[in-house]
Amino acid sequence: MHAMHKVLVVDDDPAVRKSIDRVLSSKGYAVITAESGEEAVHKLNAEKYDLVYTDIRMPGISGLEVAEHVKAQRAWTPVVIITGYGTDAAEARAKAAGVSAFVHKPLSPEMIEDSARDAMALPAVAPQPTVLPVATEAAMPEAATANGVLKSIALLFAAPFIGLAFIVVFPLVGLGVMAVLAARAAAKYDAVKTAGLVLKNIGMAIAAPVVGLFFILLFPFIGLALLPWVAGKAVPRRVKV
Repeated sequence: MHAMHKVLVVDDDPAVRKSIDRVLSSKGYAVITAESGEEAVHKLNAEKYDLVYTDIRMPGISGLEVAEHVKAQRAWTPVVIITGYGTDAAEARAKAAGVSAFVHKPLSPEMIEDSARDAMALPAVAPQPTVLPVATEAAMPEAATANGVLKSIALLFAAPFIGLAFIVVFPLVGLGVMAVLAARAAAKYDAVKTAGLVLKNIGMAIAAPVVGLFFILLFPFIGLALLPWVAGKAVPRRVKV
């Protein structure tokens, strides 16, 4: 029934290897054994297996390393860990490697048969990816980008108001400067000359924007008015020619 299912059994204890070989071979599995982690890795590199049993503690390459090697090569291959005195840390590492099940010594024929059947029936267990803590610096560029966008939007809305503030305030600043200059001049010149100078400067300061606005508004109309006059001058010359 299981003739096509090849099982690799890795254990440094020959009694355990023989027990699993005897039980699974009688159920139709093709069983290959290895007495060390090094031999197991060599056989895993040479052939493909449908199921791997490995002792958790062995000299040299441990069963955990064998399991990790299996999952690195063929993540869908089920791995059953054989343990007699496994620690919580070792079992946690084995689960992270993606093992399908644990069987505890001493092993009975029922435990061996059931573990093989269940491991083959279960969906493949892939190794769990290592989740690295997200560094705060990784989120900083996004936060900086968001702050930059908000700052740009704020400046976009504030720009007209800032410009308007400059337009309104600058004339007042100019008048203030003129007043200061006039006050300084008052110390050198007599009151009449100073008063005349101050009034003249204030008048020019007030008139300048008005005159400028006047020219800005009237120049287009003056240009339009000049067009017929220029055209009238040009027509008679062409008739005479």
